This record gives sequence, C-alpha cells and structure tokens, in this order.
Amino acid sequence: MNLILLGPPGAGKGTQASRLVKERGMVQLSTGDMLRAAVAAGTPVGLAAKAVMDAGGLVSDEIVNGILSERLDQPDARAGFILDGYPRTDVQADALDAMLGDKGLQIDHVIELVVDEDALVDRITGRFTCGSCGEGYHDRYKLPKVADTCDVCGGHAFKRRADDNASTVRQRMAEYRAKTAPIIPHYQSRGIVARVDGMASMDAVAGSIDAILDA
Repeated sequence: MNLILLGPPGAGKGTQASRLVKERGMVQLSTGDMLRAAVAAGTPVGLAAKAVMDAGGLVSDEIVNGILSERLDQPDARAGFILDGYPRTDVQADALDAMLGDKGLQIDHVIELVVDEDALVDRITGRFTCGSCGEGYHDRYKLPKVADTCDVCGGHAFKRRADDNASTVRQRMAEYRAKTAPIIPHYQSRGIVARVDGMASMDAVAGSIDAILDA
C-alpha cells in the first residue's frame, strides 16, 4: 500500500504518518530526510546534491527524483510507503509516475487532510512545548494542570517555535494552495483521491484514514 499524504503545515500529516509507520510497518519518505541521508551516505546522487547545496543552489527535481529512486530500492520500502512533501508539482508527479512504473509500483491512495485556515491558525499559534521533555500544550485546548508546570516531568521552562505566528501560517497555507494542491487533479482521474477532515480529533482522523486504506 503506497500513498501520498497531502495537507498544509499543521494539518497533522506528521502525526498520522508516524502512526501508520508504527501500526502498519509503512515507511515515511520525506524528501528532506532522504536528501540528508543520501548526502551523509555519500551516494552518487547524494554527492551531486551536496555539490549543489555547497554552492548555494537549489537541488533540482532530477536530483530529488534520483534520491527517491535510490530509497525506493531499499527492501523496507516494499512494505508500503508514505510520501510526505512530494510530489509538489505536475512535473514531479509525472516523473514519479514514470519512476514507479519502471519499478512495478504505483500510488494506491492520495489522502488530503482538509483544514479550515482560521482554525489552523488558532491551532498552531497557540501551541507550546515543555523545554525539558518536549510534551506539547496549547493555550486554548491543553494547558498544564498546574500553571507553569509540565504535567509529565514537572519542568517549568516552556518554549514556542518562532515561526508559529499567524502571518507565517497564512503564508504557508497560500503556498500550499498555489503549489501543492494543484497536483490533486493529476490523481483524481484515477479515482484514488480521498479527503479527510483534518480538523477532527487525531483518533477520528486516524479512523478515517484506516477506513480508506482498508476499503
């Protein structure tokens, strides 16, 4: 079972992908992680990527496709994979189709986590974590039981991501609508696109995704 998970930053893709990895043995393929791993391993494509990055350039689609191709050839990917953050354009989607076809693979499902922009801004801008153990909290939905004290470790230092602000979140939403969402029609004609309410609880989202995969 191979799938593409779509949705703007903060929609919950990472949470759901991690669950699928744990519960179904799937492999999460993030282009950023694969790029760093290929560079660290010194593969031919990784070395090409490193040369581009060291020169201050942007890694081309050709290099990204090469790194993804290398990763898909590893045995664990045969158990099923989740693509997160790729493809982002029609050109990448076409290249992915060709690559998978050569390997006898295909995309089985494209699942988009649909969110309400204002609600997503509220969700992201209100979140903060314990500086000691990383436990997550929210100004509106999950405050520590005792003010300024982490429920898990008892720590008193909390932190927020600098980019968890309304303007940044709305900019990311606009980028998603402009660059990534347009690939959905590429897959709609195959009848493999499904949309899930990303604003529901994590368990509800997980249940919806499982229903799609098990249908």
